[in-house]
This record gives sequence, C-alpha cells and structure tokens, in this order.
Amino acid sequence: MKYSFLIAFIVGLGSASCKKNQLDGNSIIRGKVVHHSKAIAGARVFIKFNAKEFPGKDTSIYDAKVLADANGNFNFYCYKGDYYLFGYGQDLAIDPPYIVIGGVPVKIRTKEQVDLQIAVTEGD
Repeated sequence: MKYSFLIAFIVGLGSASCKKNQLDGNSIIRGKVVHHSKAIAGARVFIKFNAKEFPGKDTSIYDAKVLADANGNFNFYCYKGDYYLFGYGQDLAIDPPYIVIGGVPVKIRTKEQVDLQIAVTEGD
C-alpha cells in the first residue's frame, strides 16, 4: 500500500514539473507588430496554445491576448511548447487607416527567449 502512494506521488510530481503550452512560465516570446517595417502601436496580439498552424481569424478561439505598447512591442511569459501568435491592429499612417493582420508560429524551449516580428498586412 505504501508503495502505491509513493508511485502516485512520484508520477504526480513528474507531471507537475513538465508544464507545457501555457502562460506564466520561464520562457519569453518577445516581439514587435510591424506593417512595412513600421511599428503598429496598440496592436492586439493573441496566442493559441499547442498550435503550429494558423487557427483562424476568430479571436475567441485563442487562449490569451496582450496589447502591444506604443512601439508595437509585446511579450508573453510561457512554458515550452508550440504556439501561434496572431496580430491585429490599425495602421494609422495610411489614409484612411487600414486594419492590418498577420501571424506566426513559435516553438519555444524551457528558459528560452524568442525574439520575432509579426508582419501584418491589410486584412478584413
């Protein structure tokens, strides 16, 4: 009986230490949302866990989101895994302002920092 408890404890401890595809981890995805090399201030960046391909434009299916700063910069603290980032914003330098969208897949390892750009284009 005590061996069953010990095995269950070890299995539980091992699975708790192998977090994957979620936020608040020790890895960082840092990036910038850009349109024609110009930062998109205040863009929304959505993240989908356990995704290698574009999951679609419906932002309700994404797992979390952040708001890019005035320079288009954003970051997510996460655990190792596969993620898809989708950026959505407005290019106010174009008259009239255009909605711009784009995305990129990201694979990240434990304690890694990935720096990237989300290149966005005119969308609908």
